[in-house]
Amino acid sequence: MKTDDYRAKLLQRLANPDYAADYLTECLELGEAEFLLALRDVVEARGGIAELARTAHLNRESLYRLLSRKGNPTLSSLNTILSALGIELHFAPKAEAA
Repeated sequence: MKTDDYRAKLLQRLANPDYAADYLTECLELGEAEFLLALRDVVEARGGIAELARTAHLNRESLYRLLSRKGNPTLSSLNTILSALGIELHFAPKAEAA
């Protein structure tokens, strides 16, 4: 029995902006490192760093640094990246514990 390539399927799903937004939201709740990894996945699914640099009008090398494991994007650069990916950043009140 042949197994599906999980990564290929994930990237295919992440090409959908709704799925990508939900994925990023869930990963942000896990932590900063998980969020940056998820953001790199979404970037890859949407054409990679070169395409993002072209769309966002940012330097490709800077994007590589921002999205690296040691990257520390500012809120403004994160917003620029998300906007180029067709995703908006939203805030909501924290759900109260029942």
